Amino acid sequence: MRIEATIGDITTQAVDAVVNAANSSLLGGGGVDGAIHRAAGPVLLQECRALRASVLPGGLPVGRAVATGAGNLRARWVIHTVGPNAHSGQTDPALLAACFTESLRVAEEVGAASVAFPAVSGGVYGWAMSDVARIAVAAVSGFTGRQVELVRFVLFSPAAHQEFAALLD
Repeated sequence: MRIEATIGDITTQAVDAVVNAANSSLLGGGGVDGAIHRAAGPVLLQECRALRASVLPGGLPVGRAVATGAGNLRARWVIHTVGPNAHSGQTDPALLAACFTESLRVAEEVGAASVAFPAVSGGVYGWAMSDVARIAVAAVSGFTGRQVELVRFVLFSPAAHQEFAALLD
């Protein structure tokens, strides 16, 4: 598997699956979640509401992942994962690592060969970007699936990019 990091807008990535740093409601929010919902259009919200009405009535738990279609995005799927919120005391690195491994597992289930990830929990959820980068790169590097050929970390700032790129060189 090839792993790379770039600065950019995750909503414009030409990949099979885009990972959404979602909140447990799956109904949109701020940051990456809001940007993905706005770019994908109303069909994404409809699919998320359908998930909530059927298999996820209590919302998506932290560290888990689920796929929907991607609406107007270039990607075919959006894989939603809920990162741990350090401000709420969710500081277990295993929970954060699970966001990445579970998203890759779901990517394999839907047949995705390329996946774009944001820095899950590295924004308003309060995790230090250096910790997010270390945990994310280790989780992705240790993933043993065979379908995913490319993982691209799409980062919002030069500082975030630097943290990831330093681990990939």
